[in-house]
Amino acid sequence: MRVDPGGSCATVTHAREEEVYIVLEGEGVLHYSDQTIRLRTEDYVYLPPTIPHSLSNPGQHRLRVLVLGYRIPSFVAIHIPDSVQLANIQEVPPQVVAGHPPSVKYRLLMGTRESKRDRIAAAHVLTSLFIMEFEPGGTNFPHHHEREEELYLLLSGEGQMVAGGGMDGFEGRHPARAGDAYFFRLNCTVGFYASSDARSPRARILAARSLFPFRPE
Repeated sequence: MRVDPGGSCATVTHAREEEVYIVLEGEGVLHYSDQTIRLRTEDYVYLPPTIPHSLSNPGQHRLRVLVLGYRIPSFVAIHIPDSVQLANIQEVPPQVVAGHPPSVKYRLLMGTRESKRDRIAAAHVLTSLFIMEFEPGGTNFPHHHEREEELYLLLSGEGQMVAGGGMDGFEGRHPARAGDAYFFRLNCTVGFYASSDARSPRARILAARSLFPFRPE
């Protein structure tokens, strides 16, 4: 979403949908219920169902915000946080995650209400929002998820995205550059090989993983 200088968007309320706003560029104001909250680049905020919200841009430069929205199934109980769940990506320290190579570090931004590792633990359908930051030649090993869908947005750098199987029956690799976005269905092979050129910008990927709405057994 882009909000031009002096612009604003209409107030919306969703009965059973949670959203996440991630500020990619600029500054603005979030109107959250009866509160007004200043936003800056790389701020991210969880927007629960039933809370009226909108954005405005009183500044002189454009505001660009990535919006993620997830419909909450009727069989899932909704919990509204007591306060605004807001943080900045740079406040979340990068770390190596068990089972992954040290050539990629993770900023664990947001998870479910049960999460003990993420900076914000508030979501219902969104299970993991994180940033991957790669060393030159770094790798996110190809893998798959049986119950989760995933989105990748390459924020900077370049490399090869693994998306599904290739003609050889193994990895389907695709050249990827900043601005490319990928959707991965259930059980789709997903991974990334960062460029080994140390002169290029470091590869940085924003990833959002969400639970496929299976009905409880």
